[in-house]
Amino acid sequence: MNLIIVESPAKAKTIKNFLGKDYEVIASKGHIRDLPKSRFGIAIDEETNHLVPTYSVAKENAATVKEINALAKKADTIYIATDEDREGEAIGWHIAHAIKRDPEELPRIVFHEITKTAINHALENSRKIDMDMVNAQQARRLLDRVVGYKLSPLLSSKIQKGLSGGRVQSSTLKLVVDREREIKAFIPEEYWTIDTLFKKDIEANLIIYDDKKMSKLSIANTDEAHAIVKNVQADSFVISQIETKQRKSSTPPPFMTSTLQQTASSKLGFTPKKTMMVAQSLYEGVKTPDGTSGVITYMRTDSLNMAHEAVEAVRTKILNRFGAKYLPDEPKVYAKKTKGAQEAHEAIRPTMLDFTPEIAQKFLKADEIKLYRLIYERFMSCQMNDALFEQQSITFVGETSTFKASGRKLLFDGFYALTGTEDKDKLLPTLKEGEKIEIQSIKPEQHFTEPPARYSEASLIKKLESEGIGRPSTYAPTVATLSGRTYVTIEKKQIIPTEIAFTVIDILEKNFANIVDVSFTANMEEKLDEVAEGDVDWQKLLSDFYFPFMEQIEEGKEKIVSLKTATPLGRKCPKCDSELLLRSGRFGNFVACSGFPKCKYTEQVDEDGNKVEVKVETSDEKCEKCGKDMIVKNGRNGKFLACSGYPECKNTKSMEGGETKTSEIPCPDCGGKLVWKESRRGAFWGCENYPTCKFISKFEPTTIKCKEDGCNGVVAERVYRNKDVYECVKCKARTPREVS
Repeated sequence: MNLIIVESPAKAKTIKNFLGKDYEVIASKGHIRDLPKSRFGIAIDEETNHLVPTYSVAKENAATVKEINALAKKADTIYIATDEDREGEAIGWHIAHAIKRDPEELPRIVFHEITKTAINHALENSRKIDMDMVNAQQARRLLDRVVGYKLSPLLSSKIQKGLSGGRVQSSTLKLVVDREREIKAFIPEEYWTIDTLFKKDIEANLIIYDDKKMSKLSIANTDEAHAIVKNVQADSFVISQIETKQRKSSTPPPFMTSTLQQTASSKLGFTPKKTMMVAQSLYEGVKTPDGTSGVITYMRTDSLNMAHEAVEAVRTKILNRFGAKYLPDEPKVYAKKTKGAQEAHEAIRPTMLDFTPEIAQKFLKADEIKLYRLIYERFMSCQMNDALFEQQSITFVGETSTFKASGRKLLFDGFYALTGTEDKDKLLPTLKEGEKIEIQSIKPEQHFTEPPARYSEASLIKKLESEGIGRPSTYAPTVATLSGRTYVTIEKKQIIPTEIAFTVIDILEKNFANIVDVSFTANMEEKLDEVAEGDVDWQKLLSDFYFPFMEQIEEGKEKIVSLKTATPLGRKCPKCDSELLLRSGRFGNFVACSGFPKCKYTEQVDEDGNKVEVKVETSDEKCEKCGKDMIVKNGRNGKFLACSGYPECKNTKSMEGGETKTSEIPCPDCGGKLVWKESRRGAFWGCENYPTCKFISKFEPTTIKCKEDGCNGVVAERVYRNKDVYECVKCKARTPREVS
């Protein structure tokens, strides 16, 4: 019997299906040996100044180690088959030590996809554990432990309990705080535009006035704008130039981790964490017509490489489905331009092109099919021909001014034939050079410059990638950590730093500038890459960081002034008559009772410590569940109605424009009223009689019945892949919908 050790139980189950009775497959369930949770776990060798980690098997992993050990004793050969990255390499090394085997003697197999062909190929091409990759992971782990275990207690002691600092976490938080500082410091600047419409409804932009090229901020005030309008109205215009150029819309590259997270966020509304969870299940194995199999390649990658066989297969698919004009003469190759790119893996792609999204829809869960379709279509489109547009421009010249109109039309849809496009043709009428033309209307329009936008999860990941901070496996956890520590809140996809985030970053900037410095963090990532390549000694990297950092920690203990002191206000608590104290918390100053935790009385205060009265915004509606008044509250998705009887009654309703959004269509299940509701998983139509009636639908239903056999559901009108369809809210069957 041969034993294969992987990380995930789902992966183990999938691989077991491919192999015969000669193989046993077991999962380590991630790390089974690590630094201890309750103590620092790193000693300093006084002779060499090396950092010596103390690894141990956690209690919760003891049973797994025992099970692996029992199977290992019976096995002829033990294969380490953890993920092919630094983390996976280190997990394999730890497994070997946990079962008391020499890591150098255990064959190591790797694969980018969990298919029968890939597994068999891996078994035929085993290698040894790569100690350079293991040491790179150890270096990262120890660096993060040093920063986390030494910096976090200092922040907690000087600011407030429960704070944390981290090597990647803190530099990421600084990006968010710096953006918020820009927004707060921003001063809007007035500017004007001249909205002009020539005859035949041609929209045109003013590009030259009084022999000066016009930019966005050229017209500064209303006097200048109206003077220009007056002069332009007196002008007579001639068409001086008509240009047509062809422009390509290039195919997008295949997905890597960061671009998958960004696209899933913008198109599907998935958080990075959710994207990786769904991708993990697609990689490890799902049901297919041929049994359980992984249907995408490894999802933690910053490579754009694609296997030759996969590219040839997709080219054949394109040829058969779309025809020769959609297929380039040669396969397309994409290069990665981001800092610190690793090319060990492939890009994220489907493993079986015959498992189309249409077939997959019968086997995958709702979120899985959404993400799988995104990956499948991105991979196919990256090997199709570019779309081709005709760019049109017309220049109108007057005595004092010059205007330009632009249009375009699609000549060849290329990869848009698969993905569709929201870009509409904007056609210009047929005109001749030298022809006179009159202005149909002209109007000055006032504008103000806007501050930079807050980061979304997608744009923050894009920034981290461009700056070289972190790696594919760290993007989603970093964003989740900032939110979990309440350093940031996420409202309507915007990442907003809390007051405590500014306090933490202020202290780190003054005392630990390197920890929050983007270039320092990115440079450290590059050094870790060099360790993985065998070019830098991991112990020297650790020593060079550890000793100067510990000097900063000791200085910080003396220099940093504590912000935890509570100021007595000379007032008594109205509940228990104890002293009231002014304290500092995660969201700014607040008043609390000195008798806490027995008395939990608090008051909201402004920056000067003055009490703020919290006003309750009422509504005219009554709670249909308990009859009490409904009040207006603010949530992450805007205002909503909540029962004033909370927490005894937890009824809520969404609002639209200050009004509760309801449907004219009755609930198909019970005839009750359908109400538009918000939840952390998105908005939906739900019955007001919940929980008695549990009808929900993402789209507003109609009274039209589904025509599928055995289904008595109703259908909703929606747009699917740029086409108008009816979709059953029950069985999800879709039929085309004619639009008059």
